[in-house]
Amino acid sequence: MPPYAGPSASRSDDIAGTLRLLVALALAIALMVMDHRGGWLTAIRGHIETAAQPLWRLAGLPAKLGDTVRDDASTRSRLAKENETLRNALLISSARIARLQASAAENARLRGLLGAVEQGGLDVQLAPVLDIALDPTRQRLTLDIGADQGVTIGQPAIDAGGLLGQVTEVRSSTATVLLLTDPDHAVPVAVARNGIRLVAYGRGDRIELANIPTSSDVKVGDRIVTSGLGGRFPPGFPVGTLVKLRRDESRAFLVGDLQPAAQLDRGRDVLLLRRGATPSLSPPAPASATPQTPAAATTGATTGAAEAATSPPEPAR
Repeated sequence: MPPYAGPSASRSDDIAGTLRLLVALALAIALMVMDHRGGWLTAIRGHIETAAQPLWRLAGLPAKLGDTVRDDASTRSRLAKENETLRNALLISSARIARLQASAAENARLRGLLGAVEQGGLDVQLAPVLDIALDPTRQRLTLDIGADQGVTIGQPAIDAGGLLGQVTEVRSSTATVLLLTDPDHAVPVAVARNGIRLVAYGRGDRIELANIPTSSDVKVGDRIVTSGLGGRFPPGFPVGTLVKLRRDESRAFLVGDLQPAAQLDRGRDVLLLRRGATPSLSPPAPASATPQTPAAATTGATTGAAEAATSPPEPAR
C-alpha cells in the first residue's frame, strides 16, 4: 500500500507552480520591455509572419473562392438579364424600323401613282390589291373594289411605271386584273422611237415581242408603248423596254424580251383607267414616213387579229 501524501506535499506543489508562473510572467515582461526599447524581436516576428503567410492564404482560400463564385454568379445573372433586355429592345427596334421602311416604300409608290396621275391628267380610280397570283400559269391580281365602285370589264390597270394589265372579271366588291405576263394576255404595242406596230405576249414570267420582221428597225433599248389598236388600251402607255433580241425557231422572224415598265410584283395599290383616259405627256411616236414593207403590213394585220382574240368582251351597257 503506497504511503499517504500529506498536506505538506500538496502545498509544495502549489508553491512550485506559482513560482513557475511568476518566472514566466517576469520573462514575458522582460521580453516586452526589451522589444519595446530595442526592437530586437521585430526581425523574428517578420520572419515568422513571412513563414506563416502561405498558411494564412491557404486558410483564407475557401472564403475567397466562395466570394468569387458568388460574385461570378451574380455578374452572370445580371449580364444575362441585361442581354435579354437589350435583345428584346433590339427586336422591337428592328420591327419598328422594318415597318417604317415598308411605310416609306409604300408612300414612295403612292407618290409615284399620284405623280403619274397629275402629270398625265388621267381620270383614274385607286384600287387596293387584295390578293396576287404569280405562278407561271396564272398572273393575276384581285382588287378590293368591284362593280359597286364602278369597276367594269376591260378597264386598263396601271401604276406609276406603266401598264399592268386589264380587268377581266368583276364581282360586286372585287375584281380580277389579268397581268401583262399572263400566258393568256396579249396587247398591241408600238416602238416609241419609230411607231412600228407589234404585239406583246405574256409568257408567265416575262413579256415577249413575237413575229418581229428581220427587216424592222427594232433594236435593244427601244421603249415599247401601247399602240391603241383595237380600242382596249389607250395609246402611249409604257409597256416595257426591249432588253434582248433573238431569232425564233423558224429563223424567219425575231423575238424580243421586254423588261416591264410597271412593277408587276409589288405595290398594294393600282390605278384603274376610266374610259377615254389617254396619257397627255407620253404619246407614242408617229410612224416613220418610209413605206411599210410587206412583212410589216403582215405584222400589223396580225396585231389587230391578236387584239380581237385576246381582249375580253365589252360588258353589256
